[in-house]
Amino acid sequence: MTGPLIDIRAVTKTYVSGSVETPVLHGVDLRVERGDFVSIMGQSGSGKSTLMNILGCLDQATGGTYLLDGADTRTLDRAALADIRNRTIGFVFQSFNLIKRMSVAENVALPLIYAGVGRARAQARALVELERVGLGDFARRTPNQLSGGQQQRVAIARALVTDPPLLLADEPTGNLDTHTSDDIMNSFGHLNRERGITIVLVTHEADVAAYSRRLVRLKDGLVLYDGPAAEGLHQPAPAMVAP
Repeated sequence: MTGPLIDIRAVTKTYVSGSVETPVLHGVDLRVERGDFVSIMGQSGSGKSTLMNILGCLDQATGGTYLLDGADTRTLDRAALADIRNRTIGFVFQSFNLIKRMSVAENVALPLIYAGVGRARAQARALVELERVGLGDFARRTPNQLSGGQQQRVAIARALVTDPPLLLADEPTGNLDTHTSDDIMNSFGHLNRERGITIVLVTHEADVAAYSRRLVRLKDGLVLYDGPAAEGLHQPAPAMVAP
């Protein structure tokens, strides 16, 4: 497949509750090329979480166009959206979202099980990913027997077990100490450089965003800055006139 992996054009999002409309995104344009490493930053209420939900096909835009790996997500029904999520996107969340009653290997194998892969094959693939994140010896443990950093590594292995081209990470270091955060971000850098995985992450921490090559800064539902992370992190955000 050629062309950008993510192509968002004039995307808007308005939440409606009864007669009350709350606009959140006001016409966002965003292209993410294959192999890119992008951080999305913004204060609370800037729209970054809403944008991430749309990128992950967990929510749909009110207006505009979102092409994911060439597919127009507006034309996909619920089953097709679930399928493209499973094939194209790996998710990593702040709270890990591991199932405590299941073993580490079973947690990692889940996306493959949902995709209809046989249990034995899914378990074997899960073990490969656990070895890649340095947790091959922990496969039979349960999540509550692991540290926070180890749990996030399990979550990364689970996100990658279907071999998706895109990894979406929502505040992936939010529950981790500084040393462990650096370790996790180094892992993301390795995945991007060595495996060519496209990474888009949401963070409010400048030291986390510094690991990425590109920074997208949101304010009031609009893109305020889109450019090299090294430059965007060291310049003041320009004033924005409310739409």
